[in-house]
Amino acid sequence: MDSLIPQLLTGLAGASSLFLVASGLTIIFGVTRIVNFSHGSLMMLGAYIGWSILTRLPRDPEWFVLGILLTVLATALIGVVLEVVVLRRVYRAPELFQLLATFGVVLVLQDVTLWIWGAVELPLPRPRWLRGFVEIAGNRFPFYDLILIFVGPVVLGLLWLLMNRTRWGTLVRAATLDREMVAALGVNQRTLFTSVFALGAGLAGLGGALSLPNASANLNIDLSIITDAFVVVVVGGLGSLPGAFLASLLIGILQAFGIVLVPKITLVLVFLVMAVVLVFRPNGLMGRPQAEAREATAAAPVIRPAPRELRILGLVALVLAAAAPLVAGEYYLTVLTDACVAVIFATSLHFMMGPGGMASFGHAAWFGIGAYAAGLLMQWLGAPMPVGLLAAPILAGIVAALFGWFVVRLSGVYLSMLTLAFAQIVWAISFQWVEVTGGDNGLLGLWPPEWARNPATFYWIALALAVSVALLLRRALYAPYGYALRAARDSAMRAQSIGLDVKRLRMVALVIAGAACGLAGAIFSYSKGGIFPTYISIPHSVEALLMVLLGGLQTVAGPIIGALVYTGLADILVRSTDLWRLVLGTVIVLLVVAFPEGIAGAARRLWLRGREA
Repeated sequence: MDSLIPQLLTGLAGASSLFLVASGLTIIFGVTRIVNFSHGSLMMLGAYIGWSILTRLPRDPEWFVLGILLTVLATALIGVVLEVVVLRRVYRAPELFQLLATFGVVLVLQDVTLWIWGAVELPLPRPRWLRGFVEIAGNRFPFYDLILIFVGPVVLGLLWLLMNRTRWGTLVRAATLDREMVAALGVNQRTLFTSVFALGAGLAGLGGALSLPNASANLNIDLSIITDAFVVVVVGGLGSLPGAFLASLLIGILQAFGIVLVPKITLVLVFLVMAVVLVFRPNGLMGRPQAEAREATAAAPVIRPAPRELRILGLVALVLAAAAPLVAGEYYLTVLTDACVAVIFATSLHFMMGPGGMASFGHAAWFGIGAYAAGLLMQWLGAPMPVGLLAAPILAGIVAALFGWFVVRLSGVYLSMLTLAFAQIVWAISFQWVEVTGGDNGLLGLWPPEWARNPATFYWIALALAVSVALLLRRALYAPYGYALRAARDSAMRAQSIGLDVKRLRMVALVIAGAACGLAGAIFSYSKGGIFPTYISIPHSVEALLMVLLGGLQTVAGPIIGALVYTGLADILVRSTDLWRLVLGTVIVLLVVAFPEGIAGAARRLWLRGREA
C-alpha cells in the first residue's frame, strides 16, 4: 500500500497538468467546432513566456503566482490575435481545412519560437520554497506536485462557475449545443468566439507555465502535448469539461502505474485507452451523440470527369514526367521518385476522405505496414522486389480489413482519432520490437535488384505504379461502388433506406486505401534502402492530410496536385532557408484562406467560370 500512494499521487499530478491543457481545447472545440492543432503551440509559448517572466522576478511565492498570471494573460492575448487574424477567416471553411490552417500556425510558431528563444532547452530552477517534500504514509512526495494536484480541481470548479453562473457561460453552453440558433437570437458570434479562444489559450499558457518546475521550455512541447490533449478530449467526449477531467484522471493514473507495472506499453497506453473507450462508447465517456449524428444539410459537390482540355493537359504533364530522366540529374530524380510515392500516399487517403467521408489522422500506419512487409520478406526469405511490391498492399489491406471493423462504426473526429490510436500502436510495435523490426535502428540494406538500382529506372517504376494506382482509384470512383460510397457519405440514413450497406461500403474503402498506401510504403523503402519507425509517426500522417487538403477533396486531381506542390515546396524551402517551417506554414495558411476548396478545386471553379463567360 505504501508504494501505491506515491504512484497514485504522481498520476493525479500528471492528470491535473493534462487537464489544464485539455480543458482549453475542449472549450474551443465545443463552441467553434475547430480541431485546433495549434493548441499545443500555445502551451509551448506559455512555457517560454513563463520562463522569460519568472526568471526576471523575485523568487518569492507571491511573485511566482504573479508571473503565472502574467503568462496566462500573454498567451490569452496571443490567442486573440490568432483567432482574429487567421481562424476568423476560415470558420466557414470545411472542418478539415480549419485543421490544415491550424497546422500551418504550428509550423509558423515553431520557427518564431526558435528565432526568439533559440534551440536550447530552458529549465526553470525551483526556488527554495518549491524544493520541499511532504511525508505521506511514510513516503516523501514533492510539495510542488501537491500544488499541481490542487490546481486541477480548482480550475475545474472555476470553469464550472463560469459556465453555469454567468451569462457568458450560458451563451457558451448554448453555442456548444447549437451555435446557429445562438446566432439567430442576435448574439455576436465573433465576440463570443474570440473570448472563448482567449480563455482556451490562457488555459494552455497556464499549463505551459506550471510545467516549468518539473520540466523545461523546449521546441518539442507542441506536438507531444497536443496528441495527449486530443486523446483526453475525445475520451471524455467532445465539448464536455467534466468528461475531460474524468479522462485526464483515467489517463494520468494509468500512465503512473503503467510505467511501473508494464513499462513497455507506456508509449501507447493512452491510445489503447482511447481505442477501448471508443469501441464501447463511440461518443466518449460523457459526449453527446447528437453532435456527431447530425446529417449534412447539403451533399458535397459531385466529382465529375475532367473536361477534354484538362485531360489533354494532364497527358502532357505525364509525358513530361516520363521524359524527366533524360534531362534531370540524380538528385532531382530522387525528389521526383519521392513525389511519385507522395502521389500514391495522398490519393489513397483521398479515396477514403473525399468519396468515403472518413478522415484519417493515422494513415501512415498502412504506409509503415507495407514498408515493413517488403523489408521483412527480403530479410527473412530473400524475396525479390516484385514479390515485396505485391505482398505489401496485400498485407496492408488485410490489416485494414481487421481494423476496419472498429473504425466504420464511428464518424467525424472520433473516427479520425481512432485511426491515430491504431497508427501509434503500430509505431510503438515497430519501435520496441527490436528483434524483428530493428527498433530505432530500422531495417537496412533493402536496395532494389541490380536491374532497378539505376535512379532513372527506379523512377520509371515508381511513376508507372503511381499512375496505375491513380487510374485504378479513379475507375473505382466512377464505378457504381464509387457512387454508392458517396451516397453513404452524404447521408448514411438515406443510403441505408434504399438498401445500401453503409458499413460494408466504408470497410471496402478503408481496405482499398490501406492497400494502396502499403504499396507506397514498399516503394519508399526500396528507394531509401531502409525502413524506420518514423515512417509511421504522427507528422508523416499529417503530411498526407496536408497533401490532400492542399489539392482539394472534391476533385480527382486534387491529391495529385497537392502531393506535387507539397513535395516540391518542402524540398525548395528546406534547401533555401533555415526558417522553412515559417515560410511553409505561412503559405499553407494563405492557401487555406484564399482557396478553401484547395488548389485543384479553385482551378476547377475558375475554369468553369471562364468557360461560362
